[in-house]
Amino acid sequence: MAVGTRTLERPPIRPAVQGEAETLTDIAIRSKAHWGYSADFMAACRHELVVSPSEIVDPDRIYLVCEADSSVVGYVALARIDGSTWEVDALFVEPAHIGQGHGRKLMAQAIAAAKTRDATKVLIQSDPYAADFYAAFGCTRVGEKESGSIPGRFLPMFELRFQP
Repeated sequence: MAVGTRTLERPPIRPAVQGEAETLTDIAIRSKAHWGYSADFMAACRHELVVSPSEIVDPDRIYLVCEADSSVVGYVALARIDGSTWEVDALFVEPAHIGQGHGRKLMAQAIAAAKTRDATKVLIQSDPYAADFYAAFGCTRVGEKESGSIPGRFLPMFELRFQP
């Protein structure tokens, strides 16, 4: 939309709406599968990838989406663990858009959103393929946590701390 001589562009990151739950679920499944996981693996973790409409409006959660070409191409979800600790619950980008900076934009906005809610720490249980991404954001690896869907599979845990 043009105003005078400048063009106002739609912000690439915005809050998700309840009606996008199925879209976000589909993005998560396609994004996870992109890394070559087997059909059995994907079936075992599918329940962790499902986004419900009620989660999107939960006051202890933050869902942000990234748009490109008028379509949602990725999202990040945070969940409040306690008063000052949030966890990145999900960060997924459509496979065709991986490597284009959308994940970085989503993570930066998630950090900013957590800070506005008085976060002093953000935790991330990372997929092994995403560990370098979180390390590049300045997150510190603090250990491992067992997968919620694959018993015996341990995932890297990261932490990002802020000044109160």
